[in-house]
Amino acid sequence: MSTPKVLFGFHAVGVRLKTSPASVIEVYIDPTRRDARMKQFLSRAAEVGARIIEADGVRLAKLAGSHGHQGVAARVHQLEQAHSLDDLLDALTDPPLLLVLDGVTDPHNLGACLRVADGAGAHAVIAPKDHAAGINATVAKVASGAAETVPYFMVTNLARTLGELKERNIWITGTAEDADKTLYEVDLAGPTALVLGAEGAGMRQLTRKTCDQLMSIPMMGAVESLNVSVASGVCLYEARRQRGV
Repeated sequence: MSTPKVLFGFHAVGVRLKTSPASVIEVYIDPTRRDARMKQFLSRAAEVGARIIEADGVRLAKLAGSHGHQGVAARVHQLEQAHSLDDLLDALTDPPLLLVLDGVTDPHNLGACLRVADGAGAHAVIAPKDHAAGINATVAKVASGAAETVPYFMVTNLARTLGELKERNIWITGTAEDADKTLYEVDLAGPTALVLGAEGAGMRQLTRKTCDQLMSIPMMGAVESLNVSVASGVCLYEARRQRGV
C-alpha cells in the first residue's frame, strides 16, 4: 500500500472503519472523553479489531494538524483509486452525473462539496490540478467520510477533459449569475456534468466557453451568491429531482 495518511474526527475515521477496516493501522483516542459518542465509536473499533492508542489533546492536535479532531484520529493506508475517469464512466449503467469544481481551493469548501456529492449520488467530482484543493485531513473531516466514497479526479487540463466528456455525449452545464435560464428551466435528466466555480470569482473564462449551456440559481434575497458547496447541493438535487430518483 501507499504512504500512510491521517484521518480525524468521528465521521471520517468511522467511515474508514466501516468501509475498509483492514486499511486502518492504528486509532488514537483521547481517554478523557468518556461520553456516549466515544463509547459507541470504541465499540465499533473493537468489533473490527482496530489497534487503539490513548493520546492527549496536544498529541492528537499535532497528529491531525487541527484542534477539530473531536478526540479521535487514525493513521491509515491510502486507498488506491479504483478507476480512472474513463474506466468509471465506461462502467456506469445510469446516465452520468458529475460535479466539476473550477477554482475551489478552500479545503472546507471541497470537503462540503464531496459530502453533498455523496448525498446526491454524484458519480464523481472533477477539478483541475492547478486550481483546486487536494484531499487532506481537513477535507476528509469536513466531508464526514465522503472523501473515502466519492471518486475525486484532479485533471491536468480541465477544458480538454470537458471536451472529452462532450465526446461521450455528456452535457456540460455551467452555473453563472448572468445566465439566461435558471436551473429549473434546463434539462439535467440526461448525462450531465455540472460546473461550478468558486464563490465570487465563478468559473474561469475558458471553462465557461467550454460549457454547452449556462444556468443560474435564483436568488430571492439580499445576498448575491451562495457558497459553492450549497450551490452544488442545490444543482445536484435538482438533477436528481428531474431524474425521478
